[in-house]
Amino acid sequence: MRLDDERESSHYEVQDGRGGGFGGGGLGGGLGMLLPLIGSRFGCGGIVVVLIIMVVMGMNPLSLIGGGGGGQQVQTERPATSELSAVQRTSLQVLGSTERRWADIFREQGQDYPPPTLVFYNQSGQSGCGAAMSAMGPFYCPADQRIYLDTDFFREMETKFNAPGDFPIGYIIAHEVGHHIQTITGEADRIRKAQQRASEADGNALQVKMELQADCYAGVWAARDTNLMEAGDLEEGMRAAEAIGDDTLQKAAGRRPVPESFTHGTSAQRMQWLRKGLETGDPAQCDTFGGAI
Repeated sequence: MRLDDERESSHYEVQDGRGGGFGGGGLGGGLGMLLPLIGSRFGCGGIVVVLIIMVVMGMNPLSLIGGGGGGQQVQTERPATSELSAVQRTSLQVLGSTERRWADIFREQGQDYPPPTLVFYNQSGQSGCGAAMSAMGPFYCPADQRIYLDTDFFREMETKFNAPGDFPIGYIIAHEVGHHIQTITGEADRIRKAQQRASEADGNALQVKMELQADCYAGVWAARDTNLMEAGDLEEGMRAAEAIGDDTLQKAAGRRPVPESFTHGTSAQRMQWLRKGLETGDPAQCDTFGGAI
């Protein structure tokens, strides 16, 4: 990606999780919001894994439901960008680019675009949806309209998922911004209500459509920033999308892919919708739901 001319976003925070704390304050909605978030990403097994990790690390799993908080409160700061790491500054350049591109799109519709805040943390932190943990990967919390990111995830993209390069950084952040778009437009609320009425399998299918739409929105961002893409970026994006497809992840875990359990879509689907956003640059083409709800 050509990011030299991109201004860094000013919408960021850094959490100091060295206290290991998940204080009681602010976590009351954890059970209602955090566990479904983990479940949607990793399934019921993912919830169990995260709870085990918390116990091993000496944390209280009850902090996920707002009880038995204890521990120290996570400190949130906003240091100067010069004090941030190179990957954090790259992340803020990407976020700044998404702010300008989505502001243009919203302006075309006569609306203002309220950008999300990117929160960096190391290993553990705290979100408006409950505890933030690196094992969860990057996520968007609709309760506080923030994206939570442990930048070590990008190292995993390269070493664990074999998706090196800088465009995967842009893709991941722009995907989470896509969830922000769904939230501020009311799309996410509409889907959540439909999921409450649906069976588990149908609810997972709706979640897949949400994730694929966020992939498409990520492609729209990249297409709209005409100075961004350079040779090899498309291939990097496709490798990243392929690496984090549900079927590919389940195979890598030694499991037989179970379509009914998918929550993000297959590798082919993720590549398809990222490519569609890249080729059209039109968010109206990202209707993964097809008027089904």
